[in-house]
Amino acid sequence: MNIKISNLANLPSRFGDFQVKAFKQGQKEHLVICAKKLAEVPVVRVHSECLTGDAIGSLKCDCRDQLEYGLKMAQETGGMVIYLRQEGRNIGLLNKINAYALQDEGLNTVEANHQLGFAADERTYEVVTFILNHYNIKKIKLLTNNPDKINSISGVEIVQRIPIVMQVNEHNAAYLKVKRDEMGHLL
Repeated sequence: MNIKISNLANLPSRFGDFQVKAFKQGQKEHLVICAKKLAEVPVVRVHSECLTGDAIGSLKCDCRDQLEYGLKMAQETGGMVIYLRQEGRNIGLLNKINAYALQDEGLNTVEANHQLGFAADERTYEVVTFILNHYNIKKIKLLTNNPDKINSISGVEIVQRIPIVMQVNEHNAAYLKVKRDEMGHLL
């Protein structure tokens, strides 16, 4: 795996003082946000980019809430957030907005992706194992509801899956139901 790695830098944030490092994999630049002192078995949140949720605060998903919860947990427990640049389940921002438009017409998130010619979820997680190995992490507590993340991490023992349950609202209730019922998320 050909990955370029940045220097380590400090990142004070409203969630605490972190250290950050970027990992460039092809055209994607992923970010690791970690506590200054990692626990022996850190809590790890693998989070895929969601511009509409993470930055703008969209209520159509629970992404921002999950990211903020992951950052709080990382700070409190000596953990990390691995922020993967896989916008829109890795279909890109333009296609994600097209999927939103199809959802406005009545399709659910999976149906919209299929209508656009994509799988329900195009994300991959092989870089996660590379990153954990880079930090010499052998065991983690994985903060996720997504069984694909659990199944894709190799060479690192997942000693515990920590559920990440966020507030349901009128805008994301159907989306979360599809994630549970059609995508197998552990909600």
